[in-house]
Amino acid sequence: MTDRHHLLVYGGTFAAVGDGGDISGVRGGSAPQGLFVRDARHLSRWQLTVDGAVPEALSPVAGGDTARCVLVPRGGRQEPAACTLFREQAVGDSSFVELLRVTSNRPAPATVRLALTVDADFTDQFELRSDHRTYAKAGAVRARQAVEDGVEFTYRRGAWLSRTTVTADPAPDAVEETGTGARRLVWAVELPAHGTAELTLRVVARPHGEKRALRVPRSPAAVTERLLALEGAFLEGVAFPTGWPELSAACARGLADLAALRVPATGPDGEELRVPAAAAPWFLTLLGRDALLTSLFALPYRPRLAAATLPALAATQATGTEPAAVAQPGKIVHEVRHGELAHFGQVPYGRYYGSVDATPLFLVLLGAYVEQTADTGLARRLEPHARAAVGWMLDHGGLTSRGYLVYRADQGGLANQSWKDSVGAICGADGDRPAGPVTAAGAQGYAYDALRRTAWLARTVWDDGTYAALLEQAAGDLRDRFQRDFWMPDRSFPALALDGAGRRVDALASDAGHLLWSGLLDKEYGEAVGRRLLEPDFFSGWGVRTLAAGQGAYHPLSHHRGAVWPHDNALIALGLARYGLHDEARTVAHALVDAATATGHRLPQVLAGYGRDGHAEPVPCPHACVRESRAAATPLALLTAVGGA
Repeated sequence: MTDRHHLLVYGGTFAAVGDGGDISGVRGGSAPQGLFVRDARHLSRWQLTVDGAVPEALSPVAGGDTARCVLVPRGGRQEPAACTLFREQAVGDSSFVELLRVTSNRPAPATVRLALTVDADFTDQFELRSDHRTYAKAGAVRARQAVEDGVEFTYRRGAWLSRTTVTADPAPDAVEETGTGARRLVWAVELPAHGTAELTLRVVARPHGEKRALRVPRSPAAVTERLLALEGAFLEGVAFPTGWPELSAACARGLADLAALRVPATGPDGEELRVPAAAAPWFLTLLGRDALLTSLFALPYRPRLAAATLPALAATQATGTEPAAVAQPGKIVHEVRHGELAHFGQVPYGRYYGSVDATPLFLVLLGAYVEQTADTGLARRLEPHARAAVGWMLDHGGLTSRGYLVYRADQGGLANQSWKDSVGAICGADGDRPAGPVTAAGAQGYAYDALRRTAWLARTVWDDGTYAALLEQAAGDLRDRFQRDFWMPDRSFPALALDGAGRRVDALASDAGHLLWSGLLDKEYGEAVGRRLLEPDFFSGWGVRTLAAGQGAYHPLSHHRGAVWPHDNALIALGLARYGLHDEARTVAHALVDAATATGHRLPQVLAGYGRDGHAEPVPCPHACVRESRAAATPLALLTAVGGA
């Protein structure tokens, strides 16, 4: 991370700590600092001092699931440090644990005064984004109370109640007020000559509505042991390509990340599930599109992700119309949030449906899951949800009335509701934004595939040939319309979108590769698109750019106007293979695997669009999430697309 904070993730809990293991709580930067559970910051300060001064990092925190660093009191060359501090930290389920070892470097007994300043501000994650918004919180009250072996922080706003408890073993000698609301835990540590003392610090976060009996891990080592067990179970049985060790390493790293990135969810019958979260730090929650694509990429190797994602999304499927949440009957949720601002309706994302493509992708995954596993039970159980999703596409989505899936900008939420959802992402080659309702190209491909796969389910699982024929006809008509309305003959390429008047939005964009994945284009068109995506203005050497260079709208650091997304390229590689462009698919796969190898085998969410010919290492993109489920699953999609070649 560019601001030198290090991310620790365990399910729905994450912490961002600095090089020395501290949390300062300063706002701004590419990641929020603190310990977060269910969208709230449960630790906003965690700052260590030795004899009244901040120690310096002799060995700063490095990457990994456990944060380890070595600290020494500040001093000069002539006076070596009197002691050395070894810090080890990890997050568990709604918890944080630190082991602090203090070792004397002197031949005589000594006393070291340790102090840890702690605070919990319970700030909602949306308040920490760099959008300069403020949110009124009438009647909110924060309180602090010393307990036998530490301190407890509480936050109440009406019926909303959250707690954070900090305890220590041994208990602090004192809990001091600081004048800022924070509390300072203080120890006078007696060290024998060259001796060592240990402190174990534990934090348990109880978000609003938490009813479980939470247990803090006994040590960071216990968390590591648990994570290794989870990762081992996730890797078990997957046949990695022996002839391509770099791809094998990326697949293993991705599966290990997916094991840690699963968050709790509930199915239609109240069953407890674990589904892929979108990304840490900003999106450690269920996002429909992200969970569906992650599950699709992992389907041949870990079908359990799809088996959890599908019922979780069925349970949150809209059953009525709610304009503020962009909800309509049958629509699949885009984002689920559990924080204070969502609870009080100050942000619309408690259950937010501002996505034009999550609903067709739900149907694509359901059909693909049955085809992959031959498990028809889930398709029978979710038949009403699938039919409702098709109903949304045909009615509210616009397939019947407008011929396509169409969305309108949501003034309180997302302006764009395809995967490129930033404000200016859907644009012409010169950067101009379309007026009126938007018909995004990629979503039409998903709709086509959804109709075909659901028709297959209707014919083979639900025994409804009439419904199957209806969907097959709708899919064929959509394909014919699309190639007539979107194809730009002068560029031999499909438009990125249509505007409200049906005019083509003419930017050359990577979304065309999604049309290959869904099979929407005729063979001749598909082959032309596939080869075009590998030309230098599109292909950076690290992957296909979201927007071809040379257009007025292009910017190599813009997430949706020129950067390189691994998951976007995974869909492109799968599409290239589908159209028989195997050399091109291998080119994309090798570029991504090389990028993963350069970044410790973990693909980032997004890379800058700078060309490999001028940059021997992939350039990071600002404000990218550190760990993303779609990027973690991308190596598995590449393995599907090209095998071990």
